[in-house]
Amino acid sequence: MDTSKTEQQAGKHSFNDQVEADSFDLVIIGSGPGGYSTALRSAQLGARVALVERDSVVGGTCLNRGCIPTKALMTATSTITASAHARELGIQSSFDGIDFAKLGAFRQASVDAMTGGLSDLLQQRKVRLIHGEGRIAQDGLVEVTGSDGSSRKLHARNIVIATGARSMALPNLAFSDDIIDSDRALTLERFPQHPVIIGAGAVAVEFASIWQAAGSQVTLIIRKDRVLSGWDRRTGVTLTRELKKQGIRVITGSQCTKVEGSQGKLSVSYSSLDDETGQTSESISADKVLVAIGRTPNTDSDWFKQVGIDTDDHNLLVTDPWGRTSVKDIWALGDITPGYHFAHRAFEQGMVIAESIAGLKPSPVKEETIPQVVFSTPQAACVGYTRQQAQAQEDLTQVEETPYPMLANARMRMSGSGGSLSVVTACEHSKPGERIVVGVHLVAPEAAELIAEAEQIVGNRIPVSQAARLIHPHPTFSESLGEALLKADGRPLHMR
Repeated sequence: MDTSKTEQQAGKHSFNDQVEADSFDLVIIGSGPGGYSTALRSAQLGARVALVERDSVVGGTCLNRGCIPTKALMTATSTITASAHARELGIQSSFDGIDFAKLGAFRQASVDAMTGGLSDLLQQRKVRLIHGEGRIAQDGLVEVTGSDGSSRKLHARNIVIATGARSMALPNLAFSDDIIDSDRALTLERFPQHPVIIGAGAVAVEFASIWQAAGSQVTLIIRKDRVLSGWDRRTGVTLTRELKKQGIRVITGSQCTKVEGSQGKLSVSYSSLDDETGQTSESISADKVLVAIGRTPNTDSDWFKQVGIDTDDHNLLVTDPWGRTSVKDIWALGDITPGYHFAHRAFEQGMVIAESIAGLKPSPVKEETIPQVVFSTPQAACVGYTRQQAQAQEDLTQVEETPYPMLANARMRMSGSGGSLSVVTACEHSKPGERIVVGVHLVAPEAAELIAEAEQIVGNRIPVSQAARLIHPHPTFSESLGEALLKADGRPLHMR
């Protein structure tokens, strides 16, 4: 099939360039990864696109207050961890502290490079960027209110909502200079010395790793018995153990009940359930409290209800697999829709919506093929089903989980880090004799990179016998996945 020809035809027949100045084939509210990917792909297909962004800079939370700045800090502080490990190996090195002005400049430069590049690309694709607060006023009409109070009406054949989400606060504990969310954590002039982090997800463990590496004494308060409690149990248990080895205090089975004090002198009270004494209450001192218990979708403005889009119990916009909402010609993606809330998921959702509007009939996003990554120390990553999830799938049978001892890998031993890896395999009912890979879960220094190969294997439902034939360079971290696949195929090489 000639894809380029099909795309040209889609642009020619689906879009009309002879339109009024404020009339567009597509208006997108929000310029995060989902919004800007929709804009770029739609413009590529010949659509006249307007992208509405309330902030002064494009890129949304990911580029400005999430993925990029946190990974910049992680990149910087990981050198401290590497230096400490180097001393254990006989390399004389020292850590003389942090120049927070330079670190802040590096973080901001990383953000500016990405947002600046995105702005240039939008301009090259002739996407009309309009700054202001966007709302759907009526069918096919988006009203944009500027920071100066001015109003502008945009007529659209299709509207995409990509308004993202914001940090969720604890009940009766509003965010402040002392009780902070991830946005505020990124603007701190210096790292806190005794932070308490409430939460067990990606944001919580990433900041715990960053601050602990820099010399902070971090305490994590978590409700379950491990971090990443929604993941494969082996992954969560392994990462919890590794965080503790770094000196991070992890208080399990607990929840915060009160924070008292101000100006960096805080007392954090939490309750725990003790098997012998029942409910107990304790407290710990802190100079900052980071609340990382989840995010709230930005769907609570009055106009969402007025438009009449169906929502679920969590106020997320319900869509079909291609992103269509219950209201004709209105689409939604990213953190305001059910499913995994990752930038890379929203990015692909935007591509699917753009191509669907253009009539190209793309395949929808499959949640089970979306990789999850946590940039902690060490990293955690997974894709596909856990064993329990695979067993619950009606189209799968003969589910097996194959663990691999990561310290059998030479590079893992050299790294000084612990880890875990397991491969989940199963047979499809339609092909009972052919075992396929349906899940991979790992903790390792390079897990974020290793999961890309696993995604291809899981996403394409590659038979284990074929995947195990792939040759991995020696000696690398990636060999661990190759060895695990061999073991899952019944042909273990470097183990019994």
